Amino acid sequence: MAKKLILSSVVAAGAALTSYVLIDENRRNEIKQKVKQVKESFNGNDTNLPIEEAGNPELDDIENSDMVAEGSQFGVQYYNEMKEEK
Repeated sequence: MAKKLILSSVVAAGAALTSYVLIDENRRNEIKQKVKQVKESFNGNDTNLPIEEAGNPELDDIENSDMVAEGSQFGVQYYNEMKEEK
């Protein structure tokens, strides 16, 4: 009995909070935008990939710099594959 009371209280509080947040049109639009962004990132439609920086070594990460200096082609291959897809 106590579990049902706690669960129904939590559900009611969640519904009240959701209603309060969605009353304001600006908040509602912000939430719609964020949901759309999350949906696009799961679908793989995220166009904000830093593809132009794929082969550049990070100066603060010595292991990456060493790997690129030794001739690692991973970044170059990745860049070429992404450019071919477009």
